[in-house]
Amino acid sequence: MERVNLGKAAPALYQGVMELERLVSAALADAGIALGFAHLLRLRASQLNQCAFCMRLHARDALTSGESADRIAVLPGWRETAYFDATERAGLALMEAITLVSVGQVEDAVYAQAAAVLSPAQMAAIEWLAVVINSWNRIAIASRYPVAP
Repeated sequence: MERVNLGKAAPALYQGVMELERLVSAALADAGIALGFAHLLRLRASQLNQCAFCMRLHARDALTSGESADRIAVLPGWRETAYFDATERAGLALMEAITLVSVGQVEDAVYAQAAAVLSPAQMAAIEWLAVVINSWNRIAIASRYPVAP
């Protein structure tokens, strides 16, 4: 069934999300969060949301930003690996908690763990990134953006 393409149906709203993405990307850079890791954060949220379009996009972006194929491959099981440092682990946990907000409402323990190793600027940037990537996932899924080889 043909779906409404949200970007084409409401271009001003789509451009609003694009502007939010631009602002979030700047906040991530200002907070010292590496571009490659920012794509891994986007990728992790997209995996949780099962957004194939965004998974492919951010896996490719992570690779071109210098992330290793190994870190991309183990991302769903990041807790079981030594591929991510304490700061990255806190960022991943925070991203997951916000993406899965209906499960635990971003539990205090996750937030406290993140706040123990992330600066307030890093916390805010990651939280805003969660807002925007979850928006993109919903746009792509609702519009059924095509994912083919």
